[in-house]
Amino acid sequence: MDAQSRGRADEIDPADQWVLNPRTGNYELRLGEPAAQTRRPSVGAPRRSSRSAPAPTAPSPAVPKPRRGDGPPGGRRSGRSRKGGGGGGRRKKALVVTGGTLAFLLVAGSVGAYLYYDHLNGNLNVTDIAGAGTGGFKKDQAINILVIGTDKRSGAGNEGYGDAESVGHADTTILFHVAKDRSNATALSIPRDLITDIPSCPTKQPDGSTKEIGGTKGTRFNNSLGQEGRDAGCTMRTVKELTGIEVDNFMMVDFNAVKTLSTAVGGVPVCLEKAVDDKDSKLKLSQGEHRLAGEQALAFVRTRHAFGNESDLDRIKTQQQFLGSMMREMKSKETLTSPKKFFSLAEAATKSLTVDKGLGSIDKLTDLAGELKDINLKNVTFTTLPVLDNPAEKVKATVVLNQADADPLLQMIRGDVSLTEVEKKEQAAKDAADADAKAKQDALLQGNKAPAADVRVDVYNGGGPKGSASTTLNWLQNTKGVSKAGNQGNAPAKVGATQLEYAPNQADQARALAEMMGLPATAMKMGTADASAKTPMKLTLGPDFKEPGAPLAPPVPQELPKDIQQTQADKAVCAK
Repeated sequence: MDAQSRGRADEIDPADQWVLNPRTGNYELRLGEPAAQTRRPSVGAPRRSSRSAPAPTAPSPAVPKPRRGDGPPGGRRSGRSRKGGGGGGRRKKALVVTGGTLAFLLVAGSVGAYLYYDHLNGNLNVTDIAGAGTGGFKKDQAINILVIGTDKRSGAGNEGYGDAESVGHADTTILFHVAKDRSNATALSIPRDLITDIPSCPTKQPDGSTKEIGGTKGTRFNNSLGQEGRDAGCTMRTVKELTGIEVDNFMMVDFNAVKTLSTAVGGVPVCLEKAVDDKDSKLKLSQGEHRLAGEQALAFVRTRHAFGNESDLDRIKTQQQFLGSMMREMKSKETLTSPKKFFSLAEAATKSLTVDKGLGSIDKLTDLAGELKDINLKNVTFTTLPVLDNPAEKVKATVVLNQADADPLLQMIRGDVSLTEVEKKEQAAKDAADADAKAKQDALLQGNKAPAADVRVDVYNGGGPKGSASTTLNWLQNTKGVSKAGNQGNAPAKVGATQLEYAPNQADQARALAEMMGLPATAMKMGTADASAKTPMKLTLGPDFKEPGAPLAPPVPQELPKDIQQTQADKAVCAK
């Protein structure tokens, strides 16, 4: 079938049109053109196109790079077009597909969100979040992506779900933390009915102006989106206030996503310990194993009355089980070797997705997928922010933070500590390297200390409480005699923890300041080149800073309290 004559993109059988390029060793998907006529792959990143334009074909994530002589994905091998032919017919676009890519799957509760780093730019919705977050993930740092599922009713068949009059809430929210070394990840669910404070937030308006939306104290977390004109940037800011973790980027979807994506993948396997018949969600299933897609899949992740004690917290567990199963399905051989299935997935995913500008380009989506591709599912942990029933309510409808359990969990995530066990050999090598690095770091605090009057330092606020740089400057000058300190205000970029940057010939000043401030060895960042006589050191206060003279945040715990709920993505768990 000629590419121009197809009515729907999914009518193509991509396996018919994969051709090995002998120069690159990669398979190319040539749409309706004889192989002899298409010797050059075409394309870089496509430009945004209208929704009505023919959809491009998605690369198959995580398919190993083909070797010379291997057959194309789908099992057929062909050195030339099935139609054959030669001559100089008009040139058509060849979509070059390389191996080794990964579809990043995130399903968020009442909805699902797939992010496949494909070139379906025109399908993406992009939101300006007015400076919320870090400005985008970085390759050499831990990554924090906020996945938001809204209960906004949109699309045919969604009338039975959500609030009919609502512009949408943050119905389901998952903070997805990826370790700096990319060995593990944590998916932290935040209950929608959690009582918290929503900070004021600037929000971009349709005319390009910025509107400041006032904060609200003591309200449900899900009001951080949609209500009073709040956008996803407000939810990102609320998460920062609640957890101390600054979000890099967000991804948001609505009800349609879980229906279209579960259908595109061929259904998601689930297991039930008991039969269910929920009149509200219309979920009716027998005990045992099922494969759910479309309306059934949405009903499964939306039901509140089928499992557990019929609370939102039990629904979160069900959603996590669904997500783990979806991830395993995506990793399966049947999915990874089906270009046609991935075409459908990529099309459905990008049409369902709203992202910030930091993920609104092909390059950024490609970069993100590359950062996630090697994470083993056994090292992906689902957990939920610990909460308690709201003691102020007689009829329990909301929850409050369980500070005693939440603190160690959040400290571990902020400290980039895995919630799963890694391979013993790898862990032993990592522990040895960490011990060696710690010994070297500790040595930075040993030695002579300069008099306070000789200490030169500029103070920046890189994530501490508002006004931290100013209060620290006053404290150093008036209490500690550091007269050569300066206040530089907000740092150019946020930092994960307080740090002191200095030159080798400023080591005595650095040790003196560390002693005054109570800085640990890990905060000491010595450069390689000496500084001139009047060059100040650079002290950047991070989220672990509370006030001058107070110890920084306590050491990061290495294990969670035993009663914190968690499960790994590689394990199948039956809903009960």
